[in-house]
Amino acid sequence: MKELDELHLPGDLGYTDDHEWAQITGDTARIGVSDYAQDQLGDIVFVELPAIGDSFAKGDEFGTLESVKAVSELYMPLSGTVIAVNTALTDAPELINQDPYGAWIIEIKPSDPGEFQQLHTAASYLEMLKG
Repeated sequence: MKELDELHLPGDLGYTDDHEWAQITGDTARIGVSDYAQDQLGDIVFVELPAIGDSFAKGDEFGTLESVKAVSELYMPLSGTVIAVNTALTDAPELINQDPYGAWIIEIKPSDPGEFQQLHTAASYLEMLKG
């Protein structure tokens, strides 16, 4: 397990209390799990992905990660409709452990891009983890 000061927390992402991240690019957002989440879960062995076209509200469960330790639900950091899923994770879920920010889980078209401003910054997320 990593110490908190060893975590990689990119500054251009928004983070949730449940350890998901979101990155806005143009009019879409990629969503994944933080370095902290993958570190706490341990070796990820299965990812349950939603279908393209599924719509979710902020905070809704959209999938699960299964590790050798536990099954963890994934929650939407932003409301929106799924426009892409990272199918590489179906055959290689361990990509999330190797690169939690490169191995995004879903891409959405946000229905309220302003919700991004309600997410933690890297600094406030780290403070939450310390707290």
